[in-house]
Amino acid sequence: MNARLESVGGRLPRFRGRLHDARTATVVGRLLGAAVAVCFVTGLISHYLQQPPGWAANVLPSRPVWGYRLTQGLHVATGIAAIPLLLAKLWTVYPRLFGWPPVKSVAHALERLSIAVLVASLLLEIFTGLLDTTQWYPWPFPFRQTHFALAWVAIGSVLLHIAVKAPVIAAHWRRGSAPADPDAPDRRSFVAAVLTAVGGVTLATVGQSFTPLKATDLLAPRRPGDGPQALPVNRTAAQAGITGTRLAGWRLRVAGPTPYELTYRQLTSLPQRSAVLPISCVEGWSQNAHWTGVPLRDLLDRAQAPHDARVRIVSLERGGNYAVTEMGASYARDPLTLLAVSLGGRPLDHDHGYPARVIAPNRPGVLQTKWVTRIEVLT
Repeated sequence: MNARLESVGGRLPRFRGRLHDARTATVVGRLLGAAVAVCFVTGLISHYLQQPPGWAANVLPSRPVWGYRLTQGLHVATGIAAIPLLLAKLWTVYPRLFGWPPVKSVAHALERLSIAVLVASLLLEIFTGLLDTTQWYPWPFPFRQTHFALAWVAIGSVLLHIAVKAPVIAAHWRRGSAPADPDAPDRRSFVAAVLTAVGGVTLATVGQSFTPLKATDLLAPRRPGDGPQALPVNRTAAQAGITGTRLAGWRLRVAGPTPYELTYRQLTSLPQRSAVLPISCVEGWSQNAHWTGVPLRDLLDRAQAPHDARVRIVSLERGGNYAVTEMGASYARDPLTLLAVSLGGRPLDHDHGYPARVIAPNRPGVLQTKWVTRIEVLT
C-alpha cells in the first residue's frame, strides 16, 4: 500500500507503489463527494436561515422545531468527516502532482489549474469550518461571509472536476470494471481504514448534537449538559458586557402601533407558556431544554402589531454581531416562539439571557437573542 519514492539522475522523483490509481481515487472520491454535497446543502440552509433574502423573511418555516438542529448537526458532522476523506483522496493522487512535464497543452494547464483551485478551496473551507466550531478565528477576514462565498467556489470546482473526469470515473465506478484486479484486497483494506478514521472522528464529535452519543463526545468543544442550568453557553454575560449596573431598572420596551413598557415583575405576571425546544448553534452543538415565557405573539398583539409584520429584537449586549436581530412573521407568530424568562423551571441564569431572551423553533442559536430589552414592530 505504501508508495516508494525514487530519484534518478537528479530528475524529479518517480513514484512506485500501489493504490495510487484511478479505481482507488474513484472509490474514495465518491465518498468525499457525498460528504461535500451534504455539507454544501446544509450550509446553504444555515446561511439563509441566518440571513434570509428579503422576499423570504416572512415565509421561512418555523417547523419542524428540530429542523435546524438536524441540518446544522449534519453540516458540521459531514464537514469533519470530510477531513480524513479529503486527505485519503489526496494520498491516492499525489504522485500525479509531480508529473513531467507539468504542462503539456493549454487544456492540460486548465485542468491542473482547476485541480489547484479545487484542492485549495476544499482545504480552506474545511479547516476554517473546523476552527469555527471552536470559535477560533486567526484570520483577518469575516468568517461567515467568506465561508459562504468559498463554498460556491468549492462546489463549482467539484462539479467541474467531475465533468472533466467523467469518462475516468465511469470506467472505474463499478467494482467489476477492472477484471482480475490484483490490488482489490489492499484497496478494500485501505478503504476500510479510511472509513474507520471517518467513523472515529464522527463518533468523537457528533455527540454534541446527537445527545444519545454525548458519552463519546471527546473531541467536540461543547458537551450537552455542561454549563449553567445544564445547558452550554457560547457567550457569557461578562463577555457581552452585561453587568448588574446595566440590568438595574431593566424594562422591556415594545415599539409598535401601541407602544408600551413592562417591568420584570409585570412581564413574569403575564400568562406563560412552556415548551421543550432545542438551542442549536452554528458551531454544531445543540440540546433540548424546557423553556417558559410569554408567547411573542401575545406581546405583539398587545402592541396591535399587524399579523404580517417583521420584528426587530434588541439586546443589552455590547459589541456582539447579533446584538440586534430580525425575525419574520412566520417565526414571530408561531405559538412556540417565546420571550423566555425561565429555563428548566428556574429563572434564567445571567449567562442564558436574564432577564429575558428569545427562543423560537427551527432557528439558529445566534438569532435566539439574549438579554432582550426592546422589541420593535417593523412595517
